[in-house]
Amino acid sequence: MKKLLLNFKIEIPKGIYLKDPESSALGKKIIENSIILIENTGFEDFNFKKLGLTISSNESSIYRYFESKHKLLIYLTSWYWTWIEYQLVIETYSINKPKEKLIKAIEIVTRTTKIDSNYNHINEVLLNQIVINENSKSYLTKNVDSENKEGFFISYKRVVNRFSEIISVFNEDYHFNLSLASTIIEGALHQHFIKNHFKSITNCNNEATPTHFFTNIALQTLSNEE
Repeated sequence: MKKLLLNFKIEIPKGIYLKDPESSALGKKIIENSIILIENTGFEDFNFKKLGLTISSNESSIYRYFESKHKLLIYLTSWYWTWIEYQLVIETYSINKPKEKLIKAIEIVTRTTKIDSNYNHINEVLLNQIVINENSKSYLTKNVDSENKEGFFISYKRVVNRFSEIISVFNEDYHFNLSLASTIIEGALHQHFIKNHFKSITNCNNEATPTHFFTNIALQTLSNEE
């Protein structure tokens, strides 16, 4: 297990970036500080000029890595979903009972995030908040179809597919496994958002978490499915 952890590297589709930010100290600095700045100001008010001032670098140097802040957001969300997929693999691989594996998978895709010490330049807690607040902005654009064809959202789609396979193992007769998987993943982001900002329209809170809610939905749906 330790060997697998050491050899694992998060791969992002090359078309998203112009120069791999993992290849240099400046690139890692761009990623580290963009996460902090986007989480602090919001994606709408974030720009490369502000990021350049934050890292004491020319704005033009950031454009050598990303052609737009939209591509940077896709990079960050892709990194996040690849990291989530890795957790799905590592934390469920030794679970043989389908129900236990399903419950663990739901926990992984719906829980709040803790810091992963394997990536010093990425604050996963802040990145999780960015995904909760901004993830849909990475694909709710006019260019979504062309970007999808280029593979920009492959990390997210792999998480949905891997999660749907776990659902199918639990109930092979359920024919909406992909729809349920994507609904739980997207719904969890939504519930985390509204429990922070619109508390009056959700039952989720720090005690009754989105994980509890979607575990209940999944087990009720898959166990009672006819």
